[in-house]
Amino acid sequence: NAPDTDLFLDKAKPSYIGGILEMANARLYGFWGSLTEALLTGEPQNEAKHSEDFFAAIYAEPARLRGFLEAMSGISAGAAQAIAARFDWSKYTTFADVGAAQGMVPVVIARAHPHLQAIGFDLPAVQPIFDAFVARQGLADRIRFQSGNFFDGPMPKADVIVMGHILHDWDLAEKRKLLEKAFAALPNGGALIVYDAVIDDERRSNAFGLLMSLNMLIETRGGFDYTGADCQAWMRDAGFVSTRVEPLLGPDSMVIGFKPG
Repeated sequence: NAPDTDLFLDKAKPSYIGGILEMANARLYGFWGSLTEALLTGEPQNEAKHSEDFFAAIYAEPARLRGFLEAMSGISAGAAQAIAARFDWSKYTTFADVGAAQGMVPVVIARAHPHLQAIGFDLPAVQPIFDAFVARQGLADRIRFQSGNFFDGPMPKADVIVMGHILHDWDLAEKRKLLEKAFAALPNGGALIVYDAVIDDERRSNAFGLLMSLNMLIETRGGFDYTGADCQAWMRDAGFVSTRVEPLLGPDSMVIGFKPG
């Protein structure tokens, strides 16, 4: 294999990111064939087209769920490394990854910062896959799973909350609700890190972010991607201060906000 292929497309390596390619082949390719219908109707073109809830359909079948979670690891691996390197973790001792999927983000950050304890927060069906992945990385002593639904109950309490490729799944009212819940869960002086394929404020440069927003049209009933200015405004409305946008890798950026100390 070429070096890049050996690193990123060998399923035996923790750096494997091919899950997103597998999901694109198995699910997204066919759905994007109905883009015109999505644009004309505003309706999702995935499992919801056949009266199935997207997330319920995926989470109900272990094999499909595993494939989806592995795809999320592929999408998040590079961003996780950048967040581990570019955010000042020295001020904090705990963090929670909300919508943790397989656990790639807590694994990468915890490995880079041995003083941190982490929580992966997701629906109960995710736990066996999460626990197995974390155990294979040798980090079960510092990373634990917490099950829950972030709309039905509170978010986990930690010094820092990370929310990656989550906010774009939801409509504006739901986005605001999630930011408010994160604010409530954080201690004074805590931080929120939101990352997505954040669209540039002029909506002209980040083509991937614009395409991802179309993907949210195909996949969800209200989700959309957003600009850094949008997210900072929503954060400030929720009570966060000193907000800023920082590029990560590729099309992803993180939007950071702090709860007043």
